Amino acid sequence: MMRKVSLLLVGAVMGASVAVGIGQGRSFIAGNAVAAAADTYRQLNLFGDVFERIRADYVEKPDDSKLVESAINGMLSSLDPHSSYMSPKSFKDMQVQTRGEFGGLGIEVTMEENLVKVVTPIDDTPAARAGVRAGDFITHLDGDQVMGLSLNQAVDKMRGPVNSPITLTIKREGASEPLEIKIVRDIIRIRSVRSREEGGDVGYVRVTQFNEQTFDGLRDALDKINKEIPAEKLKGWVIDLRNNPGGLLDQAISVSDAFLERGEIVSTRGRNAEESQRYNARPGDLTKGKPVIVLINGGSASASEIVAGALQDHKRATLVGTRSFGKGSVQTIIPLGQNGAIRLTTARYYTPSGRSIQAKGIEPDIEVLQDTPEDLKGKDDTKGEASLKGHLKNPADAKEGKDGEEKTGSQAYVPPSAKDDKALNFAFDLLRGAKTDAAFPPNPKAAVPN
Repeated sequence: MMRKVSLLLVGAVMGASVAVGIGQGRSFIAGNAVAAAADTYRQLNLFGDVFERIRADYVEKPDDSKLVESAINGMLSSLDPHSSYMSPKSFKDMQVQTRGEFGGLGIEVTMEENLVKVVTPIDDTPAARAGVRAGDFITHLDGDQVMGLSLNQAVDKMRGPVNSPITLTIKREGASEPLEIKIVRDIIRIRSVRSREEGGDVGYVRVTQFNEQTFDGLRDALDKINKEIPAEKLKGWVIDLRNNPGGLLDQAISVSDAFLERGEIVSTRGRNAEESQRYNARPGDLTKGKPVIVLINGGSASASEIVAGALQDHKRATLVGTRSFGKGSVQTIIPLGQNGAIRLTTARYYTPSGRSIQAKGIEPDIEVLQDTPEDLKGKDDTKGEASLKGHLKNPADAKEGKDGEEKTGSQAYVPPSAKDDKALNFAFDLLRGAKTDAAFPPNPKAAVPN
């Protein structure tokens, strides 16, 4: 949502004006507005005094731009954990992430032994076509050593304008000499959706993030599996949102809409009532009413929780796994020209039934805990939104003055092998009728009114 909004604190002034007569209220507000403005300018003068004192007397000559940037970031981060300043580079990186496409080579990489190791080349990309293989070590980029660079620095060097060339020097197991592979960069799309058919009767779709490509990826995945599995054999769908940190609000709405015929998907409420918005589903269930199970865990946050909450409230899906992260706020990105941008929390979101999951998360309909390896025991839980310093309180709790309603800490471990994944296999068993539970299938009569 690219929109500008006013800052907080209007509620307190409006409340004060109600406590006195109309005429008195106006003078009260005007008087306090003047006093507040004067106090604000005094504080800004204080900032200027401190800034000049640092420039004049600090033991080493400071970088003025870094001082200002740190002050801005400090101001924003004091609001809540999700408001922040983004430098021009950070803003550019964020845009690449949300667009889901960039000029590059098409390889997933990691850092190992101070070298860039290829995890896998992405199908039908320049790297795959040039013969780059999983397990290759990249030692040089255009003749410059990779050793000494961070992973992000190496990735930045591999990205670049479409149609520009780069030469990789690769150390490959079994090859006696290093290989030099010249690759011409092309548009690479980040795969936020992966899918497969399971056993000839279940469709599995994994959504890893919500970028500009997500809904298109979901639609393509559903179409592909619908062609692979005849309708009479398809038992249903497993939508895996585990450890999905979220992303774009409009994509969360579109993904939810893919499974719904009608009704509210989510509402957002800012500081002022006129800023509230409601988003509704349009006719057209891409799964044609087949049963849906959504997997969530402690790493499912924000946009993931919007999807899970909408499908749970409408009784369109059964949620399996562990409680979600609990990030129930919306951030607006406000560009600042050449100076980057700010990420500002501008609203809370609410599920169709009107519940805020802020600092609480979404409880699954069926809790399934994973068997955690010994070396990860005690380390497999996320602390959740409620554990973040300065997090927004749940509005219901704040209104009622309650402090005990927040929930945090939920298992986020997903076994690397599908055969060990208890939540996934439980979902398969539910769809195939090998196991039963009162929560599956959900009762549409208990859904929120449309």
